[in-house]
Amino acid sequence: MRAFLDNLRLALGTFLGNPLRSLLTLLGIVIGVATVITMMGLIEGLRTKVNRDLGRLGAHTFQLTKWPAGGFGRFNWAKFAKRPDMGMEDVRALELFCPSVGLVAPSDDQGGQKVSTVSKETRPAVRIMGASTTYPTVSGLSVQSGRFFNEVEGLDGRNVIILGLDVADELFPGIDPVGFEVRLKGRPFRVIGVLQRRGSFLGMVSLDNQAIIPLRVFQQLYGKERSLDIDIQAKDPSLFRKAQDEVATLMRRRHNLAPDEANDFELHTNESVTASFNQLSQVITIAGIGVCLLSLVVGGIGILNIMLVSVMERTREIGVRKALGAKRRRILGQFATEAVLLALLGGAMGVGLGFGLVFLGDWMVGFPMSVPPWAVALALSMSCGVGLLFGIYPAARAAKLDPVEAMRNE
Repeated sequence: MRAFLDNLRLALGTFLGNPLRSLLTLLGIVIGVATVITMMGLIEGLRTKVNRDLGRLGAHTFQLTKWPAGGFGRFNWAKFAKRPDMGMEDVRALELFCPSVGLVAPSDDQGGQKVSTVSKETRPAVRIMGASTTYPTVSGLSVQSGRFFNEVEGLDGRNVIILGLDVADELFPGIDPVGFEVRLKGRPFRVIGVLQRRGSFLGMVSLDNQAIIPLRVFQQLYGKERSLDIDIQAKDPSLFRKAQDEVATLMRRRHNLAPDEANDFELHTNESVTASFNQLSQVITIAGIGVCLLSLVVGGIGILNIMLVSVMERTREIGVRKALGAKRRRILGQFATEAVLLALLGGAMGVGLGFGLVFLGDWMVGFPMSVPPWAVALALSMSCGVGLLFGIYPAARAAKLDPVEAMRNE
């Protein structure tokens, strides 16, 4: 233990004697470790935010669409585009032939739209959604003021609209817009409600920059030849799996799929979207560790160089110590400890920098980012391993020096 403490003291002395050289040597390790910490913090934050944002789908709610879950990952979009569209005929079939299904809520949306009043106009970034009267119940939407449109307004296709808070604040700052008129694609709409604030998805896309109109009106404005997203709620949580099976069986029958053919539709639940995100995050994690390893190798080469220089500069000191009785393993331990300590110091600096970047990202993107403890442990362990791997050769070279020849060195 005493020998280890002596080696640690000598290693610290070496570092403090050449701080600038040591810091430049550790730059690769600092960058590698900071990269891993930052990416792990980002991924953990995204995972937390995804789970929170997907919480609007209840325990017994799922979605039927033609597109893959969440848009995470790489897909052959041309292949999915060839799938049959979901339409109102499918909605009616689900209501008639799936006894475990309670509510069915078709919807469609169009981004990049403008909503205007006589004197003001939003930027062309509003998401317009066409929905059925059952949509708020199934999706968990709540109205802050006013109301949602009723069944008569939905079936008649009346020009009524519910604004998201971002749109309401932009067009009617400081006042309740309920009862006022707005225009969408040149058509007048009466504002009957304002949605409760929902925040943003993944800290990037505002969920409040939207407006909802009856689905029939939406189809008049944007066309009927579009695929609907169909939110489905089971009659009871205990019937959730059965409802999914009934929907899948019905849709396969409607699409005339053979028993050995894959589904040409998607059933999304919270779990399926989360699983899709986890697959993407695993790829990002592996890529981040790869970048870290590359940076650590660069840092390791720097440690190798500085330790070889240190051995050359201290050849006479090594000779004197060996002449006074220092054993080879003591010299080996001293230089190996210096290399590991240098790498560990670089790792600690990288962890600090990584946490700083995570804090900055948390402030910028607006969702909580957290670094898992295993990422810190992994980064520091890899740093120590690199220090030992690249420091063992200079340490062995120092331990093998002949004391007489070493003492003659000037």
